[in-house]
Amino acid sequence: MIFIGTEIKGVYIVEPEPLIDERGFFARSFCKEEFRKNGLETEIAQCNISYNKKSGTLRGMHYQVPPFEEAKIVSCVRGSIYDVVVDLRRDSSSYCRWFATELSEHNSNMVYIPKGCAHGFQTLEDDCMVYYQMTEFFHPECARGVRWDDPAIGILWPHPAKIISEKDRNYPDHVL
Repeated sequence: MIFIGTEIKGVYIVEPEPLIDERGFFARSFCKEEFRKNGLETEIAQCNISYNKKSGTLRGMHYQVPPFEEAKIVSCVRGSIYDVVVDLRRDSSSYCRWFATELSEHNSNMVYIPKGCAHGFQTLEDDCMVYYQMTEFFHPECARGVRWDDPAIGILWPHPAKIISEKDRNYPDHVL
């Protein structure tokens, strides 16, 4: 696996290194040793799947607060998504900055999202499936979010949000 740092400290694009032959390919999507070597969290507590019927569906921006903050590894196993991370760590040099990348079934890339960052995505086509590996169990009392169109953050989404939950639509602006 190849770990590529981004402009947000602790956020990495993780590229698998496929072994290709006439059958197709084989690649690791997680290796505790390689993640540890790169200073990333390695204990996976929960895995989740998100199925999204329509292009333009927007989910986010989600995170958990202490004592149950979580790191995530996100990949798109069907279709393609515009994946976004916002740094909410007040002591970070990239505080309130965002990073986006396309994840798809074709590039097989993943994004590692450290604790203290919000995450969301927008589907770029119909029938997308997103796979999450989480370092913490879901605790509803610690679940939080910032609004996907918070002007203080200024995320540039590729398309208007066609489908978004009422909860995600009504998160507050992030207080700088």
